[in-house]
Amino acid sequence: MCERAWTVFGDGRFERLARISASHIYNLRKSAAYRKVRVSVQHTRARQVSIGERRRPDPKGRPGYLRVDTVHQGQHDGQPGVYHVNSVDTVTQWQVVGCVESISEQHLIPVLEAMLHQYPFRIVGFHCDNGSEYLNHTVVKLLNKLLVEEFTKSRAYHSSDNALVEGKNGAVVRKQIG
Repeated sequence: MCERAWTVFGDGRFERLARISASHIYNLRKSAAYRKVRVSVQHTRARQVSIGERRRPDPKGRPGYLRVDTVHQGQHDGQPGVYHVNSVDTVTQWQVVGCVESISEQHLIPVLEAMLHQYPFRIVGFHCDNGSEYLNHTVVKLLNKLLVEEFTKSRAYHSSDNALVEGKNGAVVRKQIG
């Protein structure tokens, strides 16, 4: 493009640039000076959600404290795959996995309610990561209906808060289900 601007259109500003190879232009683009002038990065703005308490759940050896996470199946032949909703009791390791077409209230809430009813004990605590699929008023209303006492969410820079369900995602959901 620079060569054409010089040779065809006679634009003198491109005389030196007309002789530079394309690979050298890529090298110049990697420089800090170029990035400082030409590249602007806009980071995602953090938003505070007042739903759930940001702390590690403490079951004190009692069953009924669930860890919940969502696993995306991926794509198959260009079609979006399903989502697996994985819930694990912290103490007994009782695990229930549900499957939804998409992460929307219309699909998620009925499956989540059916999953919570499959546990043989009362659900006392519900812990999730900071995904918007669980941190919304519809899920809060469901948990209140089921008389769940604690609703906690993961803390920043504490990857072990939801490590139990993340481990089950890899060992059970991805390995066994696909």
